[in-house]
Amino acid sequence: MAKSGLKSVAATHPYRAPSKRGLWQRIVDHRVLYLMFLPVIAYYVIFRYWPIVLAWIVAFKDLQLGTGVFSSEWVGFDNFRMIFEDPEIVNVLRNTVEISLLRILVGFFPPIILAIMFHDLASNRMKKWLQSAVYIPHFFSWVIVYGIVFAFFSTGSGFVNNVLAWMGYTRFEFFLSESWFRPLLLGSALWKEIGWSTIIYLAALTTVDPQLYEAATIDGAGPIKRITAITLPSILPVITFVLCISLGNILFAGGEQILLFYNKAVLDSADVIETWVYREGLNRLQFSIGTAVGVFQSIIGMVFIISSNFIAKKYTGRGIW
Repeated sequence: MAKSGLKSVAATHPYRAPSKRGLWQRIVDHRVLYLMFLPVIAYYVIFRYWPIVLAWIVAFKDLQLGTGVFSSEWVGFDNFRMIFEDPEIVNVLRNTVEISLLRILVGFFPPIILAIMFHDLASNRMKKWLQSAVYIPHFFSWVIVYGIVFAFFSTGSGFVNNVLAWMGYTRFEFFLSESWFRPLLLGSALWKEIGWSTIIYLAALTTVDPQLYEAATIDGAGPIKRITAITLPSILPVITFVLCISLGNILFAGGEQILLFYNKAVLDSADVIETWVYREGLNRLQFSIGTAVGVFQSIIGMVFIISSNFIAKKYTGRGIW
């Protein structure tokens, strides 16, 4: 009976060898699907890849308003030379790297810890309520976030300074202090993004087999042991991916936030590449300079991503690709 059943299945579903038809012939066979895909291809070519090509061209030209990209004078590496000859660029690069590394250091581990805490919550109702509460700040613009931070730390009517005055202490200028600028910057960024950053880790944790935790509990493993032996190894590929991408953004320190938070009093410790480009590129209409900085950031980011991926694969066996 079993053999006859297999014969009937083989008769109704005969084995088909892989097609040896050429690529062009297969495209012709599935031409309707490719035609449906054309708008997607056109979108990425026009709005994604073509601007990259234009940016690389502008970086080597002296772009002037009204002249156009292709009619502007070709200046070669003069734009890059002007960047690195600027006396401010050393301090700008140092601030950018320092703030970016601090962002990674401060903002990398808390989302992992928070995701594990959410994953281990027994009450689904409480889990959903807490997730919604920590997700909401992500949707605030940086203007709103700055307004909230200002309401807490401003000198005149700020909540923190009112508490200090009530306790008999002198009011403090938090926004004019170089020692307090970065803590305010990093703290507000962590508050805004910590909930949103947990999503990718929670998605990874849903793939972990619950039977592994049950077996570990039966064997006597406590909560910490289950986390170190099951949870963290299970999400290690995601952790590696996020870390590599974060290192790729080493020259992107969060210019939008810093433009709102900084002022002349803290410029020495707050000036980063994005704020420098805003002053030198947009305010002085030196568009080629700003584009050249963007190209430089992209090259350094690509080098960091490739290097971090190589190191991660060598020592952990996991990487982006």
